[in-house]
Amino acid sequence: MLKKSFLYSFLIILFSGLAHHAAAKQFLPDAPKINAKAWILIDADTGYVIAENNADETLPPASLAKMMTTYITSKEIEENRLKEDDLVLISDNAWELGGAKTDGSTMFLSPRSKVPVIDLMRGVIIQSGNDAAIALAEHINGGETAFADNMNFQAELLGMTNTYYANSTGLPAEGMVTTARDLTQLAKAIINEHPQYYSIYSEKYFSHNNINQPNRNRLLWRDSSIDGLKTGHTEEAGYCLVASSKRRGMRLISAVLGAKSDESRARESQKLFSYGFRHFETKQIYTVGEIIKENAALWYGAEDFLNLTIADDVTLTYPRGEKKNLAAEITVDNEIKAPITAGQVLGSLEVTLDGKSLISVPLIAEKDIAEAGFLSRIFDWILLFFTQLIS
Repeated sequence: MLKKSFLYSFLIILFSGLAHHAAAKQFLPDAPKINAKAWILIDADTGYVIAENNADETLPPASLAKMMTTYITSKEIEENRLKEDDLVLISDNAWELGGAKTDGSTMFLSPRSKVPVIDLMRGVIIQSGNDAAIALAEHINGGETAFADNMNFQAELLGMTNTYYANSTGLPAEGMVTTARDLTQLAKAIINEHPQYYSIYSEKYFSHNNINQPNRNRLLWRDSSIDGLKTGHTEEAGYCLVASSKRRGMRLISAVLGAKSDESRARESQKLFSYGFRHFETKQIYTVGEIIKENAALWYGAEDFLNLTIADDVTLTYPRGEKKNLAAEITVDNEIKAPITAGQVLGSLEVTLDGKSLISVPLIAEKDIAEAGFLSRIFDWILLFFTQLIS
């Protein structure tokens, strides 16, 4: 058979559910009305935005800034620059700015006492202690100014493009802002990168200095599927909550900023989770190593054809019941020539729904394929010449 080499693009049909014809559409209701300045709901694994409103509006973070404080602390521990049982000296500054004599959230640390890092993390996460956040900032980077620089550096790495930190606590400071979208990016990192420390966010109580305080996230008591993350409140920011829920293997993250009350931020977050789990699903569509394109034409090779696969699983979030309407478009490079190295990118796979791209991933060579012998290469050269001539 005469070899062919061209840009190959078409819809493929898989028994796993990608149909070649459009099936009947499912009814998808609008997202619920949320009483807050800004909000967003995403899937934690795919990053798919299920619903949003004013998600890029810059607003004060309040105590949601402490999520970055504990993210950095977790990272320091995992990179062996810090240990859970390291003792942190509580400075007079930490006590004066965030301790018992202030009107803000506090862990009730005693000045000049020494407290283990892991206890301070719990004090920040569960009790929202300003004193604990300042103490960690001073211990890790020598002071809040340097720690804020670290926070902004980490925010940049995480793609939090509309966030600026000025301190470790979220106490009001000029220019300190974040967005609902950026906060879900941070939440994803906390959950996926540091799962052993994320579990602290689900703890309902923590006691220090014989003072037992509850976690301010009301949803921990209302819904067993919710296991984090953090509340925040200042007069300027209003009532804020970043939360996460996992049901039947699907994890969602919500961010609600500028709600009217403690009760409202919890109730509005519940609305988002109810909508997301009821009307959307997240499923693995392709498996790493699965052959996506068989027998792509290969020139000058020891073999005439090669198979193309993918380097990672493909998992998608889409409206419930719409899997049958997903379409996969394969594009293969023109004139693939040996030698080929396993993993070499030679095309792409794009999955769409109603013409909207959900994901695009590279197609890679399944295995190494060496060059053919001299005579075989000459024969391929002649075939390719005439193929180009008549095309």
